[in-house]
Parts: sequence; C-alpha cells; structure tokens
Amino acid sequence: MRFGRVLALAAATSLALAGCAGGSSSSGSGDGSTLKIGFMGDLTGENSGIVIPPNNGAKLAIDEYNATNPSVKLELKNYDSQGKPEQATSLVQTAIGTDKITALIGPAFSGESKAVGGVLEQGKVPSVSPSATNPGLASNGWKYWHRVVANDNDQGPGIANFLITAKSPKNAYVLSDDQEYSVGLADAFEKTFKDKGITTERDKFAKDASDYSSTVQKVKAANPDVITYGGYYAQAGRLLKQLRDGGVKATFATGDGSLDPQLVSGAGAAAAEGAVVGCPCNIPDAGAPGNEFATKYKAKFNVDPAIYATEGYDAATAIINAVKAGNTTGEKINDFLKTEDFKGASKQIKFKDNGEPQTNAIYVYQVVGGVIKNLGASTEAKITG
Repeated sequence: MRFGRVLALAAATSLALAGCAGGSSSSGSGDGSTLKIGFMGDLTGENSGIVIPPNNGAKLAIDEYNATNPSVKLELKNYDSQGKPEQATSLVQTAIGTDKITALIGPAFSGESKAVGGVLEQGKVPSVSPSATNPGLASNGWKYWHRVVANDNDQGPGIANFLITAKSPKNAYVLSDDQEYSVGLADAFEKTFKDKGITTERDKFAKDASDYSSTVQKVKAANPDVITYGGYYAQAGRLLKQLRDGGVKATFATGDGSLDPQLVSGAGAAAAEGAVVGCPCNIPDAGAPGNEFATKYKAKFNVDPAIYATEGYDAATAIINAVKAGNTTGEKINDFLKTEDFKGASKQIKFKDNGEPQTNAIYVYQVVGGVIKNLGASTEAKITG
C-alpha cells in the first residue's frame, strides 16, 4: 500500500478522541462469559497522538468480534500510562490484581514495556504491543511478550541506510533524549553510520528540557550532512525548530515516535519541510479503492487511520483468534499466539520464538508542502529535495 495523502487531519482529529479514549469498549454479558483485555499506553499525555490510533484499532477489532455474538465476549479495559514507566508499573498491578485482565494489548512504548514486562510474565498475562520498538525487549527471556512491529535494530539501519543512499553523507550527527526508546533508536543510527565509515558525532539531552541551545551549537559546529534524532514528536518538533532557527540546514530524520502532524506544528511548517520520518508501520491510504480497513476505521471514528492503527487492530486480532479457538486463560492464549499466522491489516502476523514479528519492513515518510507523505518502503523510496 502506498500512502500519498495528508496525514495532518487524520491524526489531529485522532487527538480529539483522547477525552473518550480513557474509557472501555465493553460488551460484557454479566454472566461470567466475558474476558477482560487490557490496553496500556499514553492516551492523554504529550505523545498520545501515537497511541490513540492503535487504541482505536483495538476497539474496532474487539467491537467487530463482539458483534458476532460469540459465546465468550471481550471487554477492552484502558490503562492510561501517559507513557510513563512508573505510572505503568502502578497500573499493571491494578490490571492484573483487581481487574483480572486475561491479556494485554501494549504497552505502547518501550520504557513502560520494560518496566512491566516482568510483572506480566509473573502473572502469566500474554501481551502484544502494537508499537514498542526497543530491541532489548526481546532479550529478556519473556515467554508472554510479543509485538507486531519491527524493532529499532531494523528501524534505525533502515532509516540510516535510506539517508546514505539518498544523500551520500560524509558526516552525521546523532541525537537523542534520555528516554529508553530514544536512546535505543539513536544507538542503531550511530552503529549503522559508523559501520559504513561515516564520521559520526552524538549528543543527548534531558526529555523534559525545552532549551536545546547547547545541542544546537554542537551540531552547528560539526556541520553534518545529515542529522538523526531517536525520539518522540513532542521533543522532535521543538528540536527541529531550534536547529533551523540556529542556522542548521542539514537533512533531519527521525523514527516512528515522531510520525505525527504535531512534528510539523511543533517545528513550524517551514522548519519541518523536508524532514524524513521512518516507521515500521505502513499507514493505509484512506483514498485507495478497496481498502477495507481504512473504510471501516473512518466509519467508526470519523477520522482516517493514522500511525499504528492497523497494528493495534492486528494485535487485538491475534488475541481474538486465540479466544475464537476456545482459549480463555492467559496460558492457553499465550500458547495459541505461538501458532499465529494470518494476514493482518498491517502485514502477515506471525511471531518468532522470542515474540518478535517475522516481518520487519521499514517505511519512509517525508514532510512535503507541510504534510507528511508516505514515500514507500525504505529500500525503494525516493527523497524529495
């Protein structure tokens, strides 16, 4: 699928759903035949634009399933972590101990995934994340953990190699804040550039910083050909604005955490123009004929699909398939996930033994004319400008 439309209205309207996103999508029968499925992620915080679409996708899948009047229905319980690991740690205790969830969609971000993975493992609660990409999550020996997206060891090189092909840089500057996801993606950028013999410098700043003047001065002095940032759009927009205000003109690229129109609004359209964003997500073109998912999503939420909407749908579908097959405990659902192999809305869904997805394609987006456009797979995409 190729995405050539405006993303701005889609995700901006998605943000308007944040007020209702903290509720539940419930079709409980009240007779003991309802399983509670959790969804954990930032639903009202500064990076909620990344999480509301997959939450909507999960709601769509579960509501479609419940509409078939199955013998075992599902109730979606939302846990708004605001992307904070410490908040996720508290919420997961409620989810498992009080609410008795059977499975979890999420957590959405890497830091919170790392914080609660061991608790989910101990509670034998299978999880499927639609968007957590830190490579280390697959190295914890967790048996109940899964994700439907490629990790940063695929994303980072995919973006860096795209830049190398498109811009032939002689030197690069790698930036991050101090969040788990940001550092992990920056590590992957740095390794790829250095492995290709490209002179690479690096700097890191605090997540909650608002003045990046020190970093801007370092980058300006280095005069790089390309800049990569491993972080979320809330920070990326401010950073990009300050880089451009400081006279830095190098091509700016970032990852999936910044694939939101607020990257453009945060930086300003002029500063954001030409920025590159990579993602292990392929956002469907809502205008393409025959795109069933985009049509259903728009009909239900009155907004086009945005980042990780299809992945949220597929993560929920993986759990739904297990329940359809008669599995109603965490252990049984987890066993079934090992056998999953179906064509999802985002890609073919099949898990490796360590919970990683079999498919790891990376897609490239670029800000063109003030809007974010899909250029296609990283191995085929052509940069503008």
